[in-house]
Amino acid sequence: MSADSATPGILGPESAPPGRVRAFLRLVMIEHSVFALPFAYIASLTAMQLWDGTVHWLRLLLVTVAMVGLRTFAMACNRIIDREIDARNPRTAGRELVTGAVPVRSAWIGALVALAVFLGAAALLNPLCLALAPVAVVPMVVYPYGKRFTNFPHAILGLAQAMGPVGAWIGITGEWSWDAVILGLAVGIWIGGFDLIYACQDVAADRAHGVKSVPARFGIAGALYGARVCHVVTTLLLGWYGLATDAGFFFWLGLLIVAAAFWYEHSVVRPGDLSRLNRAFFTVNGFVGIALFCCALLDLLVRGLSP
Repeated sequence: MSADSATPGILGPESAPPGRVRAFLRLVMIEHSVFALPFAYIASLTAMQLWDGTVHWLRLLLVTVAMVGLRTFAMACNRIIDREIDARNPRTAGRELVTGAVPVRSAWIGALVALAVFLGAAALLNPLCLALAPVAVVPMVVYPYGKRFTNFPHAILGLAQAMGPVGAWIGITGEWSWDAVILGLAVGIWIGGFDLIYACQDVAADRAHGVKSVPARFGIAGALYGARVCHVVTTLLLGWYGLATDAGFFFWLGLLIVAAAFWYEHSVVRPGDLSRLNRAFFTVNGFVGIALFCCALLDLLVRGLSP
């Protein structure tokens, strides 16, 4: 991943220093995979339960590799494209591409490697998964440009994230599923909603530098109201998904936990007090995905899914 550590000549690049690798992983915030992966697993395992009732571990591993690869590519592109905006924002001025901890060339190499990993995993899953891979890639690249031409870049992010459960289901079965689309919409609107909350901390910098967002255009109060609406819709869509897939008691218990988490998230972030925003963004939203996955997994096992 570190082309800048290459030795000139035909021998090619040396191994990246451990510090450079860690810096790249910080750049792409690899730990944030916890947001999308649980929902990809819910889609994958539900598809397996409906298909033949058995967990296909290799396919599940390939779905994991594809998800992490695509997300790493997306985050690297985001950081590369936004590096000049980040440099003008005090909150983001310490990011790795701004400080030089990760050179731009190294970030591009890491992004392309991650894209190759994603495409390779998609190809190993099935032909339809590979054929539809560009559909998942495009919004990932468009999203960082969105804040330059629309007040609603959060919607582009939501669309990009909605691809995860749909792609995971196709990766398992090789077939399109409207049930997966329902789950994908729930995920996309959920992530778009909490991105509205996250963007509230950059209102002053965004307005000063002409960066577009819902908080910059409509204010923090408007953005938080929009986030509440998004999370109500998310809850309804998750309920629809549960009905469509004949979910049992434990899934509905998980949905109740998710609804309670959403209520808590919106109770700790207020227009005049963003001091607990990181708790709402990182802790609560990480909990939402893990809690629903655990309950959905237990529900699928009770309904007959065999490990």
